[in-house]
Order: sequence, then C-alpha cells, then structure tokens
Amino acid sequence: MAWVLGHSDRARAQWQSCLASAFRTALACTIVGCFTFYAPPSFQNLVAFPAFSYVTVILIVTDARLGDTFRGCWLALYATVQSLGPAMLGLWLIGPTRFSRSITALAVALGAFVVALPESTHLVSKRIALGQIVIVYVIGFINGDHTDPIMHPLRVAASTAVGVLACVLALLLPIPRLAFEEVKHNCALLAENASERLKHLVEAFCADDTTSARESISQAKSLASAASKLLPLVKRCQEIMQWERPPLKFLKPVCNNPGEKIQDLEVPLRGMEMALMSNPSFPIRVFDEELKDGLLKLQNNLSLEKIIPNNSLTVPEPIELAFVQTLDNIPPTHKDLPSFFFLFCAQTLQAKLSTKTTVVQNKLSTDDHNSFCFKKLLRSTSPRFTLKSQNFMSAFKCFLSLGLSVFFGLIYSKENGFWAGLPVAISFSSGREATFRVTNLKAQGTVLGTIYGVIGCFVFERFVPIRFLSLLPWFIFTSFLQRSKMYGQAGGISAVIGAILILGRKNFGPPSEFAIARIAETFIGLSCSIMVELLLQPTRASTLAKINLSKSLGALYDCVNSLSLQAGKIYLEENRKSLEMNLKELGKFVGEAEAEPNFWFLPFNVGCYHKLSKSLSKMVDLLEFSAYAMRVLQQEKQEAVNRIDCDLELFKKVVCSSIKCVEEVSLVKSLPLLQKELERNKISNDIELGKTQSSHSQRASCLDEDEIGKMVSSYLQHSNEVVEKLNFDEGGEEVKRQMVLSLSAFGFCLSSLIRETREIEAQIKELIQWENPSSRVNLSEISCVIHALQKGI
Repeated sequence: MAWVLGHSDRARAQWQSCLASAFRTALACTIVGCFTFYAPPSFQNLVAFPAFSYVTVILIVTDARLGDTFRGCWLALYATVQSLGPAMLGLWLIGPTRFSRSITALAVALGAFVVALPESTHLVSKRIALGQIVIVYVIGFINGDHTDPIMHPLRVAASTAVGVLACVLALLLPIPRLAFEEVKHNCALLAENASERLKHLVEAFCADDTTSARESISQAKSLASAASKLLPLVKRCQEIMQWERPPLKFLKPVCNNPGEKIQDLEVPLRGMEMALMSNPSFPIRVFDEELKDGLLKLQNNLSLEKIIPNNSLTVPEPIELAFVQTLDNIPPTHKDLPSFFFLFCAQTLQAKLSTKTTVVQNKLSTDDHNSFCFKKLLRSTSPRFTLKSQNFMSAFKCFLSLGLSVFFGLIYSKENGFWAGLPVAISFSSGREATFRVTNLKAQGTVLGTIYGVIGCFVFERFVPIRFLSLLPWFIFTSFLQRSKMYGQAGGISAVIGAILILGRKNFGPPSEFAIARIAETFIGLSCSIMVELLLQPTRASTLAKINLSKSLGALYDCVNSLSLQAGKIYLEENRKSLEMNLKELGKFVGEAEAEPNFWFLPFNVGCYHKLSKSLSKMVDLLEFSAYAMRVLQQEKQEAVNRIDCDLELFKKVVCSSIKCVEEVSLVKSLPLLQKELERNKISNDIELGKTQSSHSQRASCLDEDEIGKMVSSYLQHSNEVVEKLNFDEGGEEVKRQMVLSLSAFGFCLSSLIRETREIEAQIKELIQWENPSSRVNLSEISCVIHALQKGI
C-alpha cells in the first residue's frame, strides 16, 4: 500500500504523532500553570513546588496514552509512600535545624539507596521518589527553622498530585488517547503491510526475468523495514491496554493478542524473502503454470480479514495451497532448494493464518479485569528484595551520585543546591547506558531549554499568559528532538524541563540569574554522575560487546549441536530462545559502544558488529525453520531417516567446528601478547604453527561452493532414497508431499547455515585484524595456541 511507500505519508504520520504528543504535554502543563498562576492563595501555599509538578508531568505524559497516566497515578502514589513516609519521620526525629550540608547529602543518599535497591519497582516510580527525596531534604535544609516536618513533605506530595492529575486530564480531554485504538489502527496497518509484502514476494517468485524479480524483492524489503518500526509500538501499546480496561469496560476488546498474531507472520515472510535472495536466477525453472496459479490464488485470497478478523469469534477459512500437489520429488540439485524453501515458508504462513482465533481470554469477568491491574500493580511496584550484585551496584551508584551532587551543589549555592541533585534523580537508570553521550545530551538540552525560557521571559515580560503560550512551539520542537538521533529522549526531555521551569513559574527571581545558577548546578550534578560511573563501572561497552559476542557464539554452538532427528524440538527451542536473548544484549552493548567516546582507545568497529548481528539473526530464523521441518521428519520411522541423520551430523561437524573456533578467538585482544605468553610458557612452535589443527580441518571457511554443493547433493540423494523407501498408505500422497517439502526446506537451512557460518568467520577475522593491524591473522593457528595455553603444554 502507498502508506509505507510514500515519503510524504511517513512524514505526515511523524508530524501527526509529534503534534499529538506536544498537544497533550502542553495541555498538562497548562493545567499545572493555571494552578500556579490563578489558584487561590491557600491552594498555592499547599502546592508549594510547581517546578516538581512540571517534572512529574514530563515524566508521565511524554508520548503517553491514557493507560500510561492511570499507571502513573499508581506509581506516583507508591513513590510518595516509599519516599515521603521515611523522610517525614527523619525530619521529625532529627529536626530541620540540625541539618548541615553533609547530613543533608547523607540523608538524600540513604533515601536514594533504599528507593533504588528493589529490582521490581518501576523506573518512573523510582524517578518520582528520588526527586521527592531531593526536594524534601534539600529544601528543608535551605529553609531551616521555617520547615515544618509534617507539612513540608505533604506540600511535596500535593505538588506531585497536581502533576499526576494534570496528566490524567490531558489524556482525557478533549478526547481520550487510547492505546486500544492505536493497537487496532497499527495492527490494521501491519496486516496491510503483510498482505502487500506477500504480493511482492509472489510477484518476484513468478517473475519472468531477474530484473523484475529484484525490483519486487526491493519493494518487499522496504515494506519489511516499515513493519519493523511499527511492531515495537504495537507491543508497547498492548501492555498499556490492560490499564485502560477497568474504567473503560464498555469498550469491545480487539481480537486476542493481534500483535502476537501479526508478529508470527514476520518469520515466514522473512523466510520467503531469504529464499528469493538465495535463488540464483529467474524465472524459476522447475515449476509449471499450475504451481504459479496456486501461488497467485494464495496471494489473492490473503486479505486483511484473514489476518485480523473483524469478529474475534470468527475462524478464518483455510487457504488451500494447490501448489503443494505438484511436489512429488526431491529437487535434483541444490540450486532448486531456494524455490522449495519459498513454498515451505508459504505453507508455514498459511498454517499460521488458519490458526483458530479464540476469545476465551477476552471474556474475562469484571472481577478478573479489576484484579488484573491490581496484580500488575503489585508486580510492578512491590519491592522484592532479591539481592543481586547488579541491583546493589545500581543502588550504590545512585547513593554516591545523588549524595555527591547534593553536597557539592549546596557548597556552590545553598539557595539553588537542589538543582544539582534533581536532574540526577529524575534521569536515574537501573541498567547501563552510554554515560558520556547521555550526559552530553542532557547538558545540551538543559542549556537549550533554559536559553529559550530566558528569551521568552524577556520578550513577554509583562504578559504572563502569552509567555506561557510561547511554550507550545517549544513542545512541538522538543517532540521532534526526542525522536531524533541527535538528541534522543534524554536531550529532548531536558530541553522541555529547562524551558518550563522558567516560563511556567513566577517569583523565582531574575530569569537570567536563575538560568546561570541552574546550568551551573546541573553541570555539577552530571559531573558527579559521570565520576561515579567511571569509578564503579569502568568496563567499556566495547569490551562488554566483545564478551557478549562470544556468549552469543556459544549459544549458537548449542543450537546447532541440538539439531537432531532423535532429540526432538524442545532442546533446540530452548537453546534458540537463549540465543535470541544474547543477541538482544549484544545489540544493546553495540549501540552503547557506538555512542561512547574513543579517547585513547581503538575506535569501535561498529560496521563489523552490525554484520555479525545480521548473520546471527539470520541463523536464528534458519534454526526456527529447521525446527518446523524436523517436526515432520521426526514423525517417520527412525530407520528411514538414519541416512539423513548421518548427513546432518556432517553438516553439524562443519558448522560447530567453525563456531567453536571463532567463539574462542573472538575474545583475543592482542596477538602479540598471546605470542609472548606462548614463548613465556615455552610451548612448542609446532603447536603455534597449527600442526595440531586436525579438529579445524572441516571448518566452513575451508569449503568452497563446489564442496558445499557436493554435501547438499549427497543429502538430497539420501532424502530421495528415504522418500522412495517409505510405504505410504492409501491417501498418503499428502504425507509424501509434506515429506518432500520438509526435507527440501531442511536441506536449504543446512546449506544456508554453512554459508552464514563462513560469513561469521570472515567478520571475526576482520575484527581481529582491525585490533591487530600489524599481525597476520589465522583463526586456526590462534585457536590452537589458545588450546595449548589452556592445557599448559
């Protein structure tokens, strides 16, 4: 459809999204501003910290749906109980007059440690609680005798409540922004996307020449790229939908987990694209017009209603694949395997589309709906004190960062000292992040927003309502900043807060003086945060990416090693999920390493890591298809598939030998140091030169295309013998065709695994050469040296 192909359509959708987000943020801030400027004096006295009301708004309402604000209410309530209860007790016991800079910093640090330690507490809740702790203790110290131990924390709680209320009203008015509607809309777009992709893939398969086929494949790739951006949004909105159900029971639920159903279609569509990219030439040689007619019928029968039925009780009608009836024999050469694999993926797609859609989970009782969110609330906010080193380190970093920020901020300026701790508190992160990049973006965003606020105060000094309205274009601008690679969410949010704290308040002194003080205090807080990060977690992201790459290769080894016609699918599935988790971690570390500064270190080879991630992801898909094919093969008599199992073991030997080699070598940083270690241990040069490399003689990189072709041809010959020897009962032609299709697809997966393994070996060699430019890189020799050093020969 044109919605994914036209640049103007994508730009329009981006504008609409940014304008909608900016409007909701502006409306929420306007509500807080009305309380700040026009509320009765008694109410203004109670809501004494409008700055924190604005901060609460930005933490909750940024790119939020109505469900986000309902969840934000619960998170803010829990944060208030968690932080202000102990703070109130501490102020009452110690007394505000006894607070000094060091005692205040210590109280903030201890409160921050208690808040940051529980693993299960939601990040938004932690940030609100940390901000409240900073304001309660630091403002209490600044005001001294004028601080009431009871009313002061209650004023902080009231300011938080105003921010939360503004968020709810902003997402309700004028019409609610529902995650339910966005899931429904985006699922419809994804369904159209899948239908269009299938159309282009079938057109490529039926193309009369290579040029037409490549054009159709290119269009399918463009559609796949658009779908990859929508899928994460659907997943996020599906989680938020659950928070919208209790107050909106009148809504008719969408079909059960539509996002999951659409995501299931991604794998077979990627497989069809993979098959076409592997096909050497067009048109397809071995299939007749009947086959092409069957594929075109599949394409025409696939509609939006087939993917997401309008009525969730509807069971999609099965799509008959007429082309399967033509598959009676194993393909004669390995060059025809991509075509058979394409049909196997088409059949897998048909099977997923024909899966019955049930609404058992949608027919929840009212009690079930109400108890769901309550249980989710407990899971997301109740602390589980399972002491892990990672949680403890994160809490300890928060302890030091906030404590030092408050201490040095108060030394610089007692009146504005809390501005050093507040940016650190509201940007707390439980996991690792690109520290230097994120800090740089926060600093730039703070300066940009503060300068905009100062200019706005100068231009509209006498017109407070107009001064507040000048924030609207800034909200729109920062909405784009948050979606940009240049500033991201960290820089965009800092820019919003920087402007709103000046233009959205009154009686805070001359704007230019406040701006300079806040920029200086923010710099102090961020500098303390960087210093703590470097002292407590000095390991670079590039090092972690290297380690995780080795772990991913180890998980890949386990996956390939679990391929067996006797072992069953469960072992492969468990290992494949482990590999997927490792790849997600690898992607996170690669992104962080790409953003961190090089200083005196070797630049991070991000291109090589991206190629490795792409090959590993492709192998995950191939392993999934292998599991589908093995499901059919494992149902046959064991003696019939023994010959195939022998071929499988040969493939596994080649792939596993290569993966084991690169797994060991990938951790090597310096070849000269490895050589010195070899000489220091007085190990024989025979080992160094690789004379004991018999275990690596069958690596994938040692095989050329002809040798791989011979291995595949042997597999096809044995597969054909298996099909001929099996006795199919009357009416068993369908079973035979399934066997032919599964054996062919399995053969394609095995040959593709070898080719991707060769690509991984080439990339690992390039990576080692990048780190050792003056050394000759031979993976087999390096692996043998590592074995020798491990054994101490």
